Amino acid sequence: MKIAAITDDGQTISKHFGRAAHYLVITVEGDEIVDRELREKLGHAHFTHESHDPHQSDAPHGMGPRAAHRHARMAEAIQDCEALLCGGMGYGAYESLRQRGIRPIVTDIEDIDEAVQAYIEGRIEDQWHLLH
Repeated sequence: MKIAAITDDGQTISKHFGRAAHYLVITVEGDEIVDRELREKLGHAHFTHESHDPHQSDAPHGMGPRAAHRHARMAEAIQDCEALLCGGMGYGAYESLRQRGIRPIVTDIEDIDEAVQAYIEGRIEDQWHLLH
């Protein structure tokens, strides 16, 4: 199984999905971490030249068709992962990942190894109420 975490330093989980520079992809066999791979992650800076969806007061942040396309492009690098650990993200990114079959988990655990272990043991809690 592969689990991704958003990170800037390869050791801690970033607080913001759109701003993080990398994914750290952890390969787990049984209950053991057997591999780590740092992958580049597209983020807000990669899309500054693209137009954004007009804001609609009745729609959650990041839910328009252009945002969905950007979120899909951001998720391409981790399509082989079953879950994504993050410290925070927008509602649109969360839903886009779910639709692609990647389980997003918003956590307050900062250490990637600790969060992966909690995921393996089934004790990590998705703090989806922190979505923005």
